[in-house]
Amino acid sequence: MALLIVVIILAFIFDFINGFHDAANSIASVVTTRVLTPLQAVLWAAFFNFVAFFIAKYWIGSFGIADTVSKTVTEGSVTLTVILAGLVAAIIWNLITWRFGIPSSSSHTLIGGLAGAAIVHGGLTAINIKVVSLIIAFIFVAPFVGMIAGMAVTIITMHLARKMRPHNAESLFRHLQLFSSAWLSVNHGLNDSQKVMGVIGIALIYYNRQAGIDAASLPEWVRLTSMADIHDWVPFTCFTAIALGTMAGGRKIIKTMGSKITKLNAFEGFCTEMASTITLFFTEHYHIPVSTTHTITGAIMGVGSVKRLSAVRWGVAVDLIWAWIVTIPVSAGIAALVYVIFGWCGQV
Repeated sequence: MALLIVVIILAFIFDFINGFHDAANSIASVVTTRVLTPLQAVLWAAFFNFVAFFIAKYWIGSFGIADTVSKTVTEGSVTLTVILAGLVAAIIWNLITWRFGIPSSSSHTLIGGLAGAAIVHGGLTAINIKVVSLIIAFIFVAPFVGMIAGMAVTIITMHLARKMRPHNAESLFRHLQLFSSAWLSVNHGLNDSQKVMGVIGIALIYYNRQAGIDAASLPEWVRLTSMADIHDWVPFTCFTAIALGTMAGGRKIIKTMGSKITKLNAFEGFCTEMASTITLFFTEHYHIPVSTTHTITGAIMGVGSVKRLSAVRWGVAVDLIWAWIVTIPVSAGIAALVYVIFGWCGQV
């Protein structure tokens, strides 16, 4: 039971770090355009991160992304030590990238960590190639879709607002950014919180499987045999943890996302947020765990491209893409090393 509790605590720590690491995703443009102050923006985003729990629970009625993440490691290769090593690696890489202001993907960090530890434990057959391949593919698909959505939303919005006076348009889009950033924060919560739910879910299922016939005597909050029956405390605490993490902010990454890729005004900030929201809603519908960071970066590039191609600092964009590409293998390598260290300590 002690190791299970450690895994759950580390999962919440990762979720919290994910919140302040990715806080910039949903508030960068609304801060850069000065619609909200950084403090107002993180409180705004945190609130809607938490609201996402009620939308998932009572409107959508399921946690599909959590189910997908829970299948990253094959059933027979899941152990608490594999999960523990994956979480430790994900936390380490998230803190490193946050320290240097690199908007890497917390999602792919977690997937890479789980995969790396699982491969050391049971070889390549320990990971679900179909699920991992889909997630890797969306490293490239998500920003591309975000870029196309950014261009489309910008062109359509420009057409609808073409007869407005510049001053009136700026005022309107400053108000609309409150709406778009709120929905982006909801989708950020829906997408990222469920990944930690999936990790806690597979840990509980493994623990019950190991208990065998004694599982009936376990405390009610621990009993779980299927992700479809996951207890309410798991999503509630996961959504709460990411909301609290968002409140901690992420100012280093705000600078990269909000101004280094391209300069944004209120109109462009609104288009960026709506394009990102549309993309995340689409991937949530199909239960595909994607990177919020990748999606928003693609949307920013798409919006900037409509203004003019030279408005996008493509050198910064290329550097970000390289950071995305190395995230899974680096976090996998860290997890493999952590797993081996646990083995030396007699914990495997």
